[in-house]
Amino acid sequence: MIPQDLLDILVCPACKKPLVQKENGESLKCGECKRVYPVRDNIPILLIDEATTDPT
Repeated sequence: MIPQDLLDILVCPACKKPLVQKENGESLKCGECKRVYPVRDNIPILLIDEATTDPT
């Protein structure tokens, strides 16, 4: 799990909007552009090339 103080400062590298942790804790999602960034070993991978898109 990502600590809340870190989540408060993380933004999407593509659109600069805040990220939220998905319920499984294994990814971060941008509410604006719907990109989903993986979290590996509690480290967010904020590379646009690593992101997937989630239509919901």
